[in-house]
Amino acid sequence: MSIQDKKSYILQELKKAGCRITSQRKILLDVILRDECCSCKEIYYQAIKEDPDIGMATVYRMVKTLEETGLIHRKNMYRIDLDGATA
Repeated sequence: MSIQDKKSYILQELKKAGCRITSQRKILLDVILRDECCSCKEIYYQAIKEDPDIGMATVYRMVKTLEETGLIHRKNMYRIDLDGATA
């Protein structure tokens, strides 16, 4: 599935969930699909290059909406491995 197909599918699912599709949400979706960002802060820094008016709260809300609709799954990027540690 191409990035454009993924974007179309996600936008369609967001509409079904009753979400408004704004230009800022489209930019955030483009950033998420295009770049491998491991945090909302990284998404934010990429997005403000395209629209300096996007706020950090908008990024968090979009990621939360995508998670709640099952369209994105955040993996644990930080993990402490204590296997074999001695106390």
